Amino acid sequence: QVQLVESGGQMVQSGGSLKLSCAASGRTSMNYALGWFRQAPGKEREFVAVIGTFTSYSDSVMGRFTISRDNAKNTVYLHMNSLKPEDTAVYYCAASLKAYYSGNAYFAGDYDYWGQGTQVTVSE
Repeated sequence: QVQLVESGGQMVQSGGSLKLSCAASGRTSMNYALGWFRQAPGKEREFVAVIGTFTSYSDSVMGRFTISRDNAKNTVYLHMNSLKPEDTAVYYCAASLKAYYSGNAYFAGDYDYWGQGTQVTVSE
Protein backbone atom coordinates (compact mmCIF):
# COMPACT_ATOMS: atom_id res chain seq x y z
CA GLN A 1 0.00 0.00 0.00
CA VAL A 2 1.04 3.55 -0.74
CA GLN A 3 -0.47 6.62 0.87
CA LEU A 4 -0.37 9.94 -0.96
CA VAL A 5 -1.00 13.39 0.50
CA GLU A 6 -1.15 16.47 -1.72
CA SER A 7 -0.55 20.05 -0.59
CA GLY A 8 0.04 23.49 -2.02
CA GLY A 9 -3.26 24.24 -3.67
CA GLN A 10 -4.66 27.74 -3.25
CA MET A 11 -6.23 30.63 -5.11
CA VAL A 12 -3.93 32.52 -7.47
CA GLN A 13 -4.38 35.19 -10.13
CA SER A 14 -4.14 34.43 -13.82
CA GLY A 15 -0.51 34.40 -14.92
CA GLY A 16 0.70 33.38 -11.48
CA SER A 17 2.59 30.32 -10.30
CA LEU A 18 2.08 27.54 -7.78
CA LYS A 19 3.98 24.48 -6.64
CA LEU A 20 2.03 21.41 -5.62
CA SER A 21 3.60 18.69 -3.52
CA CYS A 22 2.64 15.06 -3.05
CA ALA A 23 4.23 13.14 -0.20
CA ALA A 24 4.22 9.36 -0.46
CA SER A 25 4.44 6.91 2.43
CA GLY A 26 4.09 3.18 2.85
CA ARG A 27 5.69 0.83 0.32
CA THR A 28 7.71 3.54 -1.38
CA SER A 29 10.75 1.32 -1.87
CA MET A 30 9.24 0.02 -5.08
CA ASN A 31 9.43 1.84 -8.39
CA TYR A 32 6.26 3.79 -9.07
CA ALA A 33 5.22 6.13 -11.80
CA LEU A 34 3.82 9.23 -10.10
CA GLY A 35 1.23 11.22 -11.94
CA TRP A 36 -0.86 14.33 -11.54
CA PHE A 37 -4.45 14.47 -12.68
CA ARG A 38 -7.05 17.18 -12.30
CA GLN A 39 -10.80 17.37 -12.23
CA ALA A 40 -12.85 20.49 -12.79
CA PRO A 41 -16.52 20.70 -11.75
CA GLY A 42 -18.72 18.77 -14.14
CA LYS A 43 -15.76 17.33 -16.03
CA GLU A 44 -13.94 14.02 -16.05
CA ARG A 45 -10.64 13.55 -14.33
CA GLU A 46 -7.88 14.31 -16.82
CA PHE A 47 -4.19 13.53 -17.08
CA VAL A 48 -1.77 16.39 -16.42
CA ALA A 49 1.73 14.95 -16.06
CA VAL A 50 3.64 11.81 -15.09
CA ILE A 51 7.16 10.95 -14.03
CA GLY A 52 8.64 7.48 -13.95
CA THR A 53 11.39 6.26 -16.22
CA PHE A 54 10.06 9.02 -18.48
CA THR A 55 8.18 12.28 -18.11
CA SER A 56 5.15 13.30 -20.09
CA TYR A 57 2.64 16.15 -20.09
CA SER A 58 -0.76 16.83 -21.49
CA ASP A 59 -0.87 19.25 -24.41
CA SER A 60 -2.79 21.76 -22.32
CA VAL A 61 0.04 22.19 -19.78
CA MET A 62 3.12 21.47 -21.92
CA GLY A 63 5.63 24.28 -21.52
CA ARG A 64 3.89 25.72 -18.46
CA PHE A 65 4.00 22.89 -15.91
CA THR A 66 6.99 20.85 -14.78
CA ILE A 67 6.86 17.60 -12.84
CA SER A 68 9.77 16.54 -10.65
CA ARG A 69 10.46 14.09 -7.86
CA ASP A 70 12.74 13.90 -4.86
CA ASN A 71 13.24 10.22 -4.12
CA ALA A 72 15.00 10.94 -0.84
CA LYS A 73 11.87 12.72 0.40
CA ASN A 74 9.41 10.40 -1.38
CA THR A 75 7.81 13.50 -2.83
CA VAL A 76 6.67 14.50 -6.29
CA TYR A 77 6.13 18.12 -7.28
CA LEU A 78 4.14 19.94 -9.91
CA HIS A 79 5.51 23.37 -10.73
CA MET A 80 2.80 25.38 -12.44
CA ASN A 81 3.56 28.63 -14.25
CA SER A 82 1.50 30.99 -16.40
CA LEU A 83 -1.66 29.71 -14.79
CA LYS A 84 -4.95 30.24 -16.57
CA PRO A 85 -8.52 30.21 -15.26
CA GLU A 86 -9.06 26.93 -17.14
CA ASP A 87 -6.43 25.34 -14.88
CA THR A 88 -8.90 25.64 -12.01
CA ALA A 89 -9.56 22.14 -10.66
CA VAL A 90 -8.91 19.72 -7.87
CA TYR A 91 -5.46 18.27 -8.49
CA TYR A 92 -4.80 14.67 -7.57
CA CYS A 93 -1.57 12.77 -7.16
CA ALA A 94 -1.52 9.11 -8.15
CA ALA A 95 0.93 6.19 -8.12
CA SER A 96 1.23 3.20 -10.40
CA LEU A 97 3.65 0.30 -10.24
CA LYS A 98 2.80 -1.15 -13.65
CA ALA A 99 2.91 2.22 -15.38
CA TYR A 100 6.51 2.67 -14.26
CA TYR A 101 7.49 -0.24 -16.47
CA SER A 102 4.84 -0.14 -19.19
CA GLY A 103 4.69 3.57 -19.88
CA ASN A 104 0.88 3.33 -19.95
CA ALA A 105 0.22 6.20 -17.59
CA TYR A 106 -2.31 8.53 -19.19
CA PHE A 107 -5.60 7.28 -17.81
CA ALA A 108 -6.95 7.20 -14.29
CA GLY A 109 -7.45 3.45 -14.58
CA ASP A 110 -3.69 2.97 -14.99
CA TYR A 111 -3.14 4.02 -11.35
CA ASP A 112 -3.50 2.05 -8.16
CA TYR A 113 -3.23 4.69 -5.44
CA TRP A 114 -4.67 8.18 -5.16
CA GLY A 115 -4.43 11.14 -2.85
CA GLN A 116 -7.41 13.15 -1.63
CA GLY A 117 -6.70 16.11 -3.88
CA THR A 118 -5.86 19.78 -3.44
CA GLN A 119 -7.89 22.68 -4.84
CA VAL A 120 -6.30 25.09 -7.29
CA THR A 121 -8.33 28.15 -8.25
CA VAL A 122 -7.09 30.62 -10.84
CA SER A 123 -8.95 33.93 -10.92
CA GLU A 124 -9.17 36.29 -13.91
